[in-house]
Amino acid sequence: MKKQRQDKKPKMRAGKKLAALLAADFLIVNLLYFLMVFVHWNFRMDDFLALRLALRVPYVTLAYLGCNALFRTYNTLWKYAGLYDMIRFGISGVCATGIVLVCDYVGMKICRGLMAAGELAESQLYFNVLPYSIYLDVAIFFVASGLCVRLAYRLVRMVATERRRYENEKSRKPEKNLLIVGAGHVGSALISELQMTEYRLGFPVAILDDDEKKVGQSILRTPVVGSCDDMEAAVAKYHVDQIYFCITEIDDARKRELLEKAVGTGCTVKMASDHAEVGGKKSPLKEARQVDILDLLSRAPVELNHDVCRYVTGETVLVTGGGGSIGSELCRQIARYSPSQIVIFDIYENNAYTLKNALDAQYFGNPKIEIRIGSVREERRLREVFEEFHPSSVFHAAAHKHVPLMEDSPYEAIKNNILGTYNTAKVADEFGARNFVLLSTDKAVNPTNVMGATKRCCELVVQHFSKFSKTKFAAVRFGNVLGSNGSVIPLFKEQLEHGGPLTVTHPDITRYFMTIPEAAQLVVQAGGLAKGGEIFVLDMGEPVKIVSLAEKLIRLSGYEPYVDIDIQFTGLRPGEKLYEELILPSEREGMHKTENDKIFVTAPYDFDEDELMRHIGFICDLLPEDSRKFLKELVPNYKFDKA
Repeated sequence: MKKQRQDKKPKMRAGKKLAALLAADFLIVNLLYFLMVFVHWNFRMDDFLALRLALRVPYVTLAYLGCNALFRTYNTLWKYAGLYDMIRFGISGVCATGIVLVCDYVGMKICRGLMAAGELAESQLYFNVLPYSIYLDVAIFFVASGLCVRLAYRLVRMVATERRRYENEKSRKPEKNLLIVGAGHVGSALISELQMTEYRLGFPVAILDDDEKKVGQSILRTPVVGSCDDMEAAVAKYHVDQIYFCITEIDDARKRELLEKAVGTGCTVKMASDHAEVGGKKSPLKEARQVDILDLLSRAPVELNHDVCRYVTGETVLVTGGGGSIGSELCRQIARYSPSQIVIFDIYENNAYTLKNALDAQYFGNPKIEIRIGSVREERRLREVFEEFHPSSVFHAAAHKHVPLMEDSPYEAIKNNILGTYNTAKVADEFGARNFVLLSTDKAVNPTNVMGATKRCCELVVQHFSKFSKTKFAAVRFGNVLGSNGSVIPLFKEQLEHGGPLTVTHPDITRYFMTIPEAAQLVVQAGGLAKGGEIFVLDMGEPVKIVSLAEKLIRLSGYEPYVDIDIQFTGLRPGEKLYEELILPSEREGMHKTENDKIFVTAPYDFDEDELMRHIGFICDLLPEDSRKFLKELVPNYKFDKA
C-alpha cells in the first residue's frame, strides 16, 4: 500500500505541472490577443470588439495548446531544456498563429456570405481578419512569454541550488569535492548535470585541461586552474575526494599517464562517457564508470580488417572449448559476422548453456546457436558432430591451460592438448573444413612447463596437416589474456575482497597482456589471413610487471600498497618463467608483417613429421611417469626439472 502511494506521487506532481502549463498558455495567448488589439486601437476597447475577441477564445486556445501538444512541448523536462527545445516551442507558436489566422479568414468569409444572403447585418460581423502586425506580435510575445514561464522554474531551481551550495560551503558540510579533468563538451556536460542535481553527488571545485587558452576561464562557475600535469597540486589545494576523467580525444600513452597519476593521488577515479547528453539517456553522471585495470594497461587498439573476417558469413562455425572464457568470446566475435550457425563443442555444459542463452537473447536466433557436449579426446564423438553439421571453419580453443595444475598432471595435458588437437585436425581434414585455427600461447616458445610444451606440439600438429590438407591450418600465438579463467586479475580481485595480501611469485616476473576481445578478434582475423601452416603473432607492446599490476589494482580499490594491502612474494611455481617470449630464435629471421601492421607471421620450423606421428600414435600407451620424457623428445628446447 505504501509503495502504491509512493508510485502515485511522481504522477501527481507531473499532472500538476501539466495543468499549470496549460493554464499559463491559456491565459498568455488570450490576454495577448486582447492586449495587442487594445494597443493597436490606441488603447480603446468597445463592447462589440471585446465580444468579437471573446468569441475567438475557443479556437485560439485549441490552436495554441494543440500545437504545443503536437510538438510535445508539454513532454519536455524544462529543467534540462536546451536550444533545440526552445526552437521547437518557437515553431509551435508560429504554427498556432498561422492556424488562428486561417480560422479568422474562414470565419470572415462565412460571415460575409451570410451578409450577402441577407441573414446577417453588417453590424453583426463577429469574425474578421485582424491586422497582420497583431498576429506577428502575438507570435513573438507568446513564444517569449511561454519560454519565460517554463524557464522560470529552472531559474528558481538554480537559485535554490546555488543557495544550497553557498550554505554547504559556509557550514563546511562533508560533501565530495570533485576535480574535473578535461574542459571539453563532456566535462561541461558533467558539471551542468551536477548543477541540475543540486550537487548531491559532490561539488566540482576545479577543472584541469592541457589547452592553455582555457586556463583561467571557468565553466558554470567552476574555474580551469591549470594543466593536467598539475593534478597532484590541485588535489592537495582543493581537498579533492573524487576525480572525473572527461577527456575523450587523447592518445593512449598520455591517457595511461594521466590515469596512473590520478590513481596515484589516492582519490576515487571515474571515467565519464564519451557520449554524454545532459538530460538524455546517456548522461555523464549515469554513464560514468570506475577506472578499470584495463584502462591502465591500455595501448593502441589493433585495427582489424573486417572484410577479412567475412569468410564466416553465412557459414557453419565450430568452436571447441566454446564455453570457456576465450572460446565464449570467440563465439561472440564470430556472431558479429552473421554465420548461419555456431556450434559450441565443450565438455562442461553449464558455461555453454549460459553462452547460448546470451547469444540467443542478443541475436534472436540468427545465427542459430547449437551446443554439443563431448571431449576432443574422443575421435568418434568429433566425427558425430562433424557428420551432423559439416562446419566450414573450426576454431580449436579446447585445452588444459593452467600451468601449475598441468605440472601435477602432465599426462592429462598430453591427452587433452596434443591428442585432442590431432583428433580435431584429423576430422576437420577428412570432412573438408575450409579453415582450422588453433589457439596457442607464448608459453609454447622455449617452454619450461608441461602446458607450454604440449601447446608447442599442437603447433607442430597444425603445421603437419597444412602440408597435405586442402584445409587452411593456422595457429595464433598470444600472451596472457586479462580476465580469463585462471588468470592473475580475477585472483587479485578475490584476494582484495578478503582484505589481502596479494600474492606474486617473484618481484621481477613480467608478462605480455591482451584483452579477451582483442585475442578473439585476432583469432577470427587469422582464419581469414591464413594460407596454410602459419603461426600468427600479435605485436603485444611492452611486457608488464606483475607486481606493478598488483599495485595498480590496490590503488584502484582505494587502498595504498604495502600500507593498507600487502603484497607477498611466494616464489616461482614449478614450470614458471620470469619472462615470456613470443617467437623462437629460428622463427625470427623469416618473420614478416601481414597486411595488418600489428599481426606478424613467423617463419616455418622444420621438424621430423614421422617422429611426431609416431609419438602421437603412442600417447594412449604412454605411462604417466614418462610424460615429460615424451615431451622432451618432441620439443628438444623444453626445459624441466628432472628431479
